[in-house]
Amino acid sequence: MTFRSQPLDPASWPDLERVFAGRGGSCWCQRFRRHDQPDNRAALRREVDTVAVPVGLVGYVDDEPVGWTRVQPRALLPGVTGNRAVRRLLEDDPAAWWVTCFVVRRGHRGHGAGVSLLGAAVEWAREHGGSVVDGHPVDVAAPAAVPSPAAVFTGTVAMFTRAGFTEIGRTFPSRPIMRKRLRP
Repeated sequence: MTFRSQPLDPASWPDLERVFAGRGGSCWCQRFRRHDQPDNRAALRREVDTVAVPVGLVGYVDDEPVGWTRVQPRALLPGVTGNRAVRRLLEDDPAAWWVTCFVVRRGHRGHGAGVSLLGAAVEWAREHGGSVVDGHPVDVAAPAAVPSPAAVFTGTVAMFTRAGFTEIGRTFPSRPIMRKRLRP
C-alpha cells in the first residue's frame, strides 16, 4: 500500500466528500473557525474555492481517498488564538502553523494513515514558511481519560510522538499541546 497526500482544492473536493461520507453532522473542520455560511460543509467549500494556500491535505492509499487533515497558520484560527488556556502556552509567532483535526475513514484507522497525514502536514507547513507546527491531541493514556471516539478528532499523543512532536504544556490533564520545530 502506497500513501500519498495532496492539497485540498476544487478538483479534489469529491475525494474529501468520500472521506466525510457517512459522518452525518460532521463539523467539516470548522471547529476552530468562524463563518457566515449556512453550514460547515458550505463554509469549507467556500474556503477551498477562495484561498490562495489550501487549508489542508487529503490522504490516499493506492489512489483511494482515506483521510484528511486541516493544517494552516495558527493566526487564521480564531478558535485557537482566542482560547485562553491554549494561548497561555504559546508565544506570539506569525509563522506558527496548527494542525486542527484528522478524519480517517473506517477500515483505514490503525494502519498509520493519521501519522502519514501528520507528516505530510509538517512538510506542507515547512514548504510554506512555517516555523513550528503545533497541535492539541488527546492523551488517551492520561489518568481518567476515556475519550469518546469523536473526541480524538485532534489526534492522539501517540500519533504526534511517532511523528516527532514534543509536548510543550497541557491545557488539561489529558490535553497536551505538542510541537514540532521546522527551523531553529
